[in-house]
Amino acid sequence: MKLSAWIQEGTHFNYRGHKIFYQEAKGDREVLLLLHGFPTSSWDWNKIWDKLAEQFHLIAPDFIGYGLSDKPKSYSYSTHDQADLVEVLLQEKEVTRVHVLAHDFGDTVLQELLARRHERETNGNPTIIYQSICLLNGGIIPEGHQPRPIQKALISPLGILLTPFLNRRKLKKNFHEIFGPDTPPSDQEIDEFYYLIQRDRGKYVFHKLIRYMADRQKYRDRWVGALQACKVPLCMINGNMDPVSGKHLADRARTLFPNMNVIDLPTIGHYPQTEAPDQVLQHFEAFHRENKTT
Repeated sequence: MKLSAWIQEGTHFNYRGHKIFYQEAKGDREVLLLLHGFPTSSWDWNKIWDKLAEQFHLIAPDFIGYGLSDKPKSYSYSTHDQADLVEVLLQEKEVTRVHVLAHDFGDTVLQELLARRHERETNGNPTIIYQSICLLNGGIIPEGHQPRPIQKALISPLGILLTPFLNRRKLKKNFHEIFGPDTPPSDQEIDEFYYLIQRDRGKYVFHKLIRYMADRQKYRDRWVGALQACKVPLCMINGNMDPVSGKHLADRARTLFPNMNVIDLPTIGHYPQTEAPDQVLQHFEAFHRENKTT
């Protein structure tokens, strides 16, 4: 699917007075929720979308501040608020049972959603049943996350001053550093990423969006504990060449989460679904077959 078709075929829902974009592939099948990362959007799933749609009813939102969703300047962006957004969307779609495939910041949102699920289950009031969880590269263990210099700069008090300089050239440089050496993003992919990032002056809220890194530190025990307490099939497909959350994080995950099936992609970087879509599909489908979750 071309990006123009993705935009035209998507739709929106209202969240706190803002238009939130989401893409959907309907079908009489179990629901798979796809949660994207920072700083990109649901378009990240485009290379595996059609194959997944053969097996699932797909729902993939753009978080507020990202992609084709509204990007308000005066807004209190937080991981908890993005989790609220996901719950509102699922409620509107009347979804109560869902599988999840998440990446990067989407992993963190998923951790908060799982923590809420555990709390509600304890209180006898579960609202959403998570049937399986599959994570791609992300900072699920704060002490194992190694942010890039640009991320550290953005979250600093000087972050707001950097946003005007986040141009396509900078994006290309930064993405080439986090992709695998043999699987760099094409110029077309950089163009698509950048279009969605800068749309509606989106780069000017980057210093607010990236506050999720502080959230990870603050809620470390809550979110790590949510994965440790996860009782449904759980896996991670990890691009080991990722300098941010690659092999070093995967190795920590094996220790902290004995309930997690960690799958290594030795030559792939931070965006497995873009760099190696066929491998991601192969492992994702095997995960579901082995656990009889579809």
